Amino acid sequence: MDFKKVCALSKLILKQDVVSLPVANTNTNTNTNTNTKSPSRSIALLTLTLTLFSASLFAQTKTGSGQSYEYQIGAKDLLEISVFEVPELNITVRVSENGMVTLPLLGEVKAEGLNRAELEKLIATRLEKNYLKNAQVTIFIKEFQSKKISVMGAIKEPGMHDLIGRQSLLQVISIAGGLTEQASDTVIIFRQFKNAPSQSLVIKLDDILIKANPKYNIPIFPGDVINIPGSQFLDIYVFGQVKNPGAVRMKKGSDEVTLLRAIAQVGGFSDRARRGKVMITRTVDGVEKKINVDVKDILSGRRKDFVLQAFDVVFVPESIL
Repeated sequence: MDFKKVCALSKLILKQDVVSLPVANTNTNTNTNTNTKSPSRSIALLTLTLTLFSASLFAQTKTGSGQSYEYQIGAKDLLEISVFEVPELNITVRVSENGMVTLPLLGEVKAEGLNRAELEKLIATRLEKNYLKNAQVTIFIKEFQSKKISVMGAIKEPGMHDLIGRQSLLQVISIAGGLTEQASDTVIIFRQFKNAPSQSLVIKLDDILIKANPKYNIPIFPGDVINIPGSQFLDIYVFGQVKNPGAVRMKKGSDEVTLLRAIAQVGGFSDRARRGKVMITRTVDGVEKKINVDVKDILSGRRKDFVLQAFDVVFVPESIL
């Protein structure tokens, strides 16, 4: 059901079932008009119309390029097929391994590779050829059994998974056992289209898990490849006037590992820390390099946070005061 049809049907409902809102009646002798139509009837009809449109819209997802994708029927899918005003032809049937469904009067019909609307049209055309006039066929996919997706990377149960019904990105991650501790903060979805080049989409997991933005919890389709890259870890050594000195392993995601992050990881500065003379020792090609950083400048916004590298040694001296 497209948008124009919805608008036309909505106008027809409102025209045929005009509702007059009740007005307070001060004349107690005036009889109530029993023919006045209830507002609930029009509202219910209009709600049903919009619901049908919403369901049709949800059946396909558009990518950034405008390419639409609608579920293609495959082997083992369970279909509920109804023919309007001919209940004898109504049937619930599972698609066979060779992609066929067996229907009353028609025998075997090829279903695999067609979307719901295409199969409805095919069955209606064959019925009209020998048996019915203006056949109206409706198909409901009760079980989605034919499609698989691949989930790989920092996931607890990587591999091929069945895509049963419509699943979102978070649901698929849950089906695959959830993220491992090594998971980065990004997920990459590779999607193939029938008549268009493959596309990839990068989504920040923080947008879904922390910010709870439903925009990024996208639907997953058959054939999608979902990759959760593993994080890189940097070993940093922090000593001196901090609360918990020692070696720390820092997770490197989309954000750099910085001096303030490392100090926070070890509990922060102690009361006697000299924040203006923090020293970083870095070994480059076997040569040690000393770098002095004034953390007070970072905290005041006068300079950017200092980016650390693997095996940097951070030393926070004691204040002389």
